[in-house]
Amino acid sequence: MTGFDLTRLLAERGGERYDLHTRHLNHQLPRMLHTIGFDKVYERAEGAYFWDAEGQDYLDMLAGFGVMGLGRHHPVVRRTLHDVLDAQLADLTRFDCQPLPGLLAEQLLGHAPHLDRVFFGNSGTEAVETALKFARYATGKPRILYCTHAFHGLTTGSLSVNGEDGFRDGFAPLLPDTAVPLGDLDALARELAKGDVAALIVEPIQGKGVHEAPPGYLRAAQDLLHRHKALLIADEVQTGLGRTGDFFAYQHEDGVAPDLVCVAKALSGGYVPVGATLGKDWIFKKVYSSMDRVLVHSASFGSNAQAMAAGLAVLAVMEDEQTVAHARHTGDLLRGRLAELIPKYELLHDVRGRGLMIGIEFGRPTSLGLRSRWTMLQAARKGLFAQMVVVPLLQRHRILTQVSGDHLEVIKLIPPLIIGEREVDRFVDAFTAVMDDAHGGGGLMWDFGRTLVKQAVAHR
Repeated sequence: MTGFDLTRLLAERGGERYDLHTRHLNHQLPRMLHTIGFDKVYERAEGAYFWDAEGQDYLDMLAGFGVMGLGRHHPVVRRTLHDVLDAQLADLTRFDCQPLPGLLAEQLLGHAPHLDRVFFGNSGTEAVETALKFARYATGKPRILYCTHAFHGLTTGSLSVNGEDGFRDGFAPLLPDTAVPLGDLDALARELAKGDVAALIVEPIQGKGVHEAPPGYLRAAQDLLHRHKALLIADEVQTGLGRTGDFFAYQHEDGVAPDLVCVAKALSGGYVPVGATLGKDWIFKKVYSSMDRVLVHSASFGSNAQAMAAGLAVLAVMEDEQTVAHARHTGDLLRGRLAELIPKYELLHDVRGRGLMIGIEFGRPTSLGLRSRWTMLQAARKGLFAQMVVVPLLQRHRILTQVSGDHLEVIKLIPPLIIGEREVDRFVDAFTAVMDDAHGGGGLMWDFGRTLVKQAVAHR
């Protein structure tokens, strides 16, 4: 019997965490964390909170970029994973049909009754890759359209439909693709007229900047696509599973029925990576058209028992605890409380989003003193003010947030869907204090701004 002891290993070497990352992983991550003061040591987590070694709690308003939809270590999901491990199932034989994948597919499709089949992979980017492959094969066309500022993943296929040049630079050539502005039906029609478009992939609410598709856009885009025998792909990797106050974000608009839907993140319960691509029957039957093509698209760890069990537990909890309705109510409360602050603070320009996916945007102030400080930051690097807000929220108020994208003056809130009025009060009180400091010319905040300016200039 092995002498391996995980608890002892962590006790002995857990303190080396930042050094280990510097030596063996992405060395820029610890460097960045040290620079902005995010190099905390969290000892444990539960629900919407972390705790450090001193027992101080930290409110999580980031949820692992949306992975922790039910918070950390939900007891039902945790117990289910113990159960599936104890069951010692004959998993991943590859030449049988286990019940858990079919049961999870059945549950997921129950929330999208116009769709018929599911492919299970291991991540959001893999769910997108699957949708791109299936769309191109089913239509016989090569080109995928995507929206400016989209984020669909970082593997080569999903990178081809990523609207952020900073991620794409240096990785060409990519798949045939064309960006169209979110909401621009004329641009979509022009591309479709060329006859080679397989699909449009779209986030109903873009993660970068938290921009929602204009009312009526998804339905009109769907109709245009279908007239040109092209497909609509809804990327619900971040927006799905209740995040926006409906099970899927596209369901906010009547008559929208995407041909393919990508799901991941919260389906994992925060434990086991999982991705799912939901689609129409005819698409799957065209891809898997014969027994010879039975493995034409597969994933070694796809449909594994632990991931499927986690997904089933998540969906059961969401139904039992009415998570979707709760996210809608709490999101309306938080967004409303923040919107009330706009007239009070000239640096605060907009609060937008749906459910518990909220964007807080900052902009150029009107008063001379604040405007000069704002100009200093913008001259160095756009997005520094938002980072100036994020840092004191963590360091002074123990609230974890982050900006919604590079070069954006937007903070995105995507907390666990389980937060309630207590967490809303804590965040709004802390945010108000930070805004008071910023507008009062508080030394600590603007001193940190000057530090960020120096860092930005040094890295040009």
